[in-house]
Amino acid sequence: KLTDSYTEDTWMKLRDAVSAIQNSTSIKYNLEELYQAVENLCSYKVSPLLYKQLRQVCEDHVQAQILQFREYPSSECVCVVVSRLLQIMIRSIFLFLDRTYVLQNSLLPSIWDTGLELFRTHIISDGAVQSRTVEGILEQIERERNGETVERSLLRSLLGMLSDLDVRAFPPHSHTDTLTRRLEEENDRVISYLDQSTQKPLIATVEKQLLEEHMSAILQKGLRILLDENRVCELTLLYELFSKVKGGLTALLQAWREYIKSFGAEIVSSPERDKEMVQELLDFKDKMDHVMQRCFQRNDSFINAMKEAFESFINKRPNKPAELIAKYVDSKLRAGNKEATEEELERILDKIMIIFRFIHGKDVFEAFYKKDLAKRLLVGKSASVDAEKSMLSKLKHECGAAFTSKLEGMFKDMELSKDIMIQFKQNQSDPSNIELTVNILTMGYWPSYTPMDVHLPTEMVKLQEVFKLFYLGKHSGRKLQWQPTLGHAVLKTEFKEGKKELQVSLFQTLVLLMFNETEEFSMEEIRTATGIEDDELKRTLQSLACGKARVLNKTPRGKDVEDGDSFQFNSDFRHKLFRIKINQIQMKETVEEQVSTTERVFQDRQYHIDAAVVRIMKMRKTLSHNLLVSELYNQLKFPVRPADLKKRIESLIDRDYMERDKENPNQYHYVA
Repeated sequence: KLTDSYTEDTWMKLRDAVSAIQNSTSIKYNLEELYQAVENLCSYKVSPLLYKQLRQVCEDHVQAQILQFREYPSSECVCVVVSRLLQIMIRSIFLFLDRTYVLQNSLLPSIWDTGLELFRTHIISDGAVQSRTVEGILEQIERERNGETVERSLLRSLLGMLSDLDVRAFPPHSHTDTLTRRLEEENDRVISYLDQSTQKPLIATVEKQLLEEHMSAILQKGLRILLDENRVCELTLLYELFSKVKGGLTALLQAWREYIKSFGAEIVSSPERDKEMVQELLDFKDKMDHVMQRCFQRNDSFINAMKEAFESFINKRPNKPAELIAKYVDSKLRAGNKEATEEELERILDKIMIIFRFIHGKDVFEAFYKKDLAKRLLVGKSASVDAEKSMLSKLKHECGAAFTSKLEGMFKDMELSKDIMIQFKQNQSDPSNIELTVNILTMGYWPSYTPMDVHLPTEMVKLQEVFKLFYLGKHSGRKLQWQPTLGHAVLKTEFKEGKKELQVSLFQTLVLLMFNETEEFSMEEIRTATGIEDDELKRTLQSLACGKARVLNKTPRGKDVEDGDSFQFNSDFRHKLFRIKINQIQMKETVEEQVSTTERVFQDRQYHIDAAVVRIMKMRKTLSHNLLVSELYNQLKFPVRPADLKKRIESLIDRDYMERDKENPNQYHYVA
């Protein structure tokens, strides 16, 4: 064991040496002796204390230097002081500590990294000092350009250190500024002391040497940073410089197009970013439009390149962007969204339509949009009828009347249903204590819903029959099929706190009405009494007993509903509102809904392909495979692979709509 006095004396010696290095004075002891002293301390397990003391000495020194940094009049001195702070010599003395104790403790930064960390924390995080340091470096480089001698090794070590700290010593603007300045200097020389006839060839030579021969390097190293950081002034300068040389704008255009494709593909291709995808696309489009207008002088070629790039990357991942754009529109048109005014909502919808234009699979958008629109209309969750109709007219203008005919039919059904209900109430001879509202939906316009046979209370069934007789009396030959999935109700409820109204789905209604009879039911009893299928029943009970408004209690407690659970009416339920909405569950999309909507789109696509093939063959009678495929690509409005077309053609041959030529299998004949 070392004596306390040895440990203390040795540390004093080491501290004096570190201080001498930091202050550029001579060290009293030779380096070998100091290295041996560190090894002795480490061998006797004084390493943790030694590491801590060294770090403290370095930190004290760095903090003491900050005031000096701000006061130095000369940028060159700033360079020298910064360089001194991380002398390799300190590490060389404490090398044994670094390679034993520090190396064995993965959580401890090395001595070099400790120096960088201290420097970053206390100095580089100070904006004034950071910019002063970078200015000092640039000043040194400028001096050398002007023929003065500078200490190159100092600059090299300083730049290496800044690189380790991720500090950019050469902001991109310095490159463009330098180029512009050089061109101005040469022009000034011509005006000052050269013949005017030499101006044009001389400037052309300078432009060629400084710009034309370095275009690809400038674009590769600088353009992405300028665009990422939205450096409008530097991008404007870059455009002006590149427009001076042959092929400059073409090279800039190509690099700009590739940047948009690359950046956009990162947004679209990452499933983990799906929630934010549409907002990120809108922000990215806004940013690129701003660059186009402010920096690239609204150049038509650049505008077309941007459109082409957006269309390219957004369709790299088929179908998903279309689905997410439909859901984004739903979030904006739904009641309770954060857009305060009609004007703001209109502006957002206009921006969405620009992104929508780039999508190839518009039928995917239509399917999800229709599903969400149906929920907004039937559950009464639409923010504004005017905004809904505005969006519909935008889609009609973009895609034609055929695209929106079913969507318009949905609105028409809602209007007709209101008129029918007025007539029904006028004709109701025996008013019920239930106020009934029915929406009559034309089957072809609306999404298809899986029929579900649930057990309604007698009074509801009776009221349904009354309405059915009334409606069929007015419209003979029609068939009514009741759809409980999107039905909803307002229940008057009494709690200990007082009377409340609950806005609930029809499934929630069926469950809650059971508690008029008894205080407690098991999951199995509720399933038998209501007839609601398992998954739907679990979702319904979860919303009533595990959500924010817990009007039922569940035993045992927990977030999920299991088969053995039992439920009790929560008479102690309290809420600040009189009418409480619990039917948000109806607006949420289930995984099954998402899958069935996607499958329905693909099924519809097959019908469209079949119809297009038959239509073409009926007109042409005989056609080669390649010409038929080419014609199909012209007619179909969604992306399709050649292999899928081939499958549909084979299917039509099997069903005798067409046949192969007996001598040439690549030739088809229409079969009348």
